[in-house]
Amino acid sequence: MRKGSSHPTLLEVARLAGVGVGTASRAVNGGTNVSASTMRKVKSAIQQLGYMPNHAARVLKGGRAKTVGLLVPSISDYFFASCAEAAGRIAKAHDSLLIVAVTMNLSGAEISSLDVLMRHRPDGLLIVPSDPDNKELARCVRNSAVPVVTFDRPLFGSGCSSVITDNFEAARNATLHLIEHGYKRILCFSSEPDLYTIRERLRGYCQAMEEAGLPSLIDTSLDDTTLVSRLLAGHLKGRRPPDAVFTLKNSSTSAVVQALHQLRVSIPSRLALLGFDDFELAATLHPSISVVQQPIEDLGRKAAELLFEQLESHHGIKGFRKMKREPVVLANRLVLRRSCGCKEELARKDL
Repeated sequence: MRKGSSHPTLLEVARLAGVGVGTASRAVNGGTNVSASTMRKVKSAIQQLGYMPNHAARVLKGGRAKTVGLLVPSISDYFFASCAEAAGRIAKAHDSLLIVAVTMNLSGAEISSLDVLMRHRPDGLLIVPSDPDNKELARCVRNSAVPVVTFDRPLFGSGCSSVITDNFEAARNATLHLIEHGYKRILCFSSEPDLYTIRERLRGYCQAMEEAGLPSLIDTSLDDTTLVSRLLAGHLKGRRPPDAVFTLKNSSTSAVVQALHQLRVSIPSRLALLGFDDFELAATLHPSISVVQQPIEDLGRKAAELLFEQLESHHGIKGFRKMKREPVVLANRLVLRRSCGCKEELARKDL
């Protein structure tokens, strides 16, 4: 007789259901060649006993662990939290658990977290690379025994699939929109200039300014709100102050809105504002804030779908076959509100 403290076994499930162990195993693992009546008996026995399949043993036999690893810079950031939730819903739909590790955009933490995740033998990995040119991470991905998909940022030389948005073109078009309003001194304001996404947005801004024959004004020294106020005050007191600001991430946009309020600078009559990435209060502020809106949830969802596509199409005795494909590039939208100088809220424009 089984001890009360031990876990129910497949043998006990088979005995209670009145079937062989092999039949019970097939029923637990998908029901191949198992009749409907036998499936009902096995399911009833599982419920009565509280049986749970031993995934560790299944993995050792070449089966799936029903887990997917996710490496993201932060989960306190709304952007990555939303991506994680979307990926988690896809994982759940495939009867899998998403295990999240935070890297803080540090390559050392990234490699160590990857090592820990791989010890748990996940079926696959979703990664937001801290640096697309990280050769060590690319080597780890190339040699990985499981499929890997990156999102938000590519990982050059890794050979894995990626899902990104066109940061360059979106920033270029957003800057051109400000230029169309007649602004000539557009200050590009942000932090973390070494991040791939910020570099691409800076490149798009500079391209638009060059096309218009205007000088690029860039300040990537943003930190906290107090520093933002001081930095903005310095720019506004200069001999040729900016007439518009283009911020490259939502936290920078929020900080600039606060700083301009503290400085009692009117938006957009004194200084126009357009930000990259939407944020929760952007539409309700006075004035409402014009933004480039990224398909945040679609990034996490599509990346997870690509991962499970690889798992389900190629998982087996020979493992998986890496899908060689071009990056999936999702469209951004320009949401025009009042802060850029538009007179009333307009429909979203694909970028």
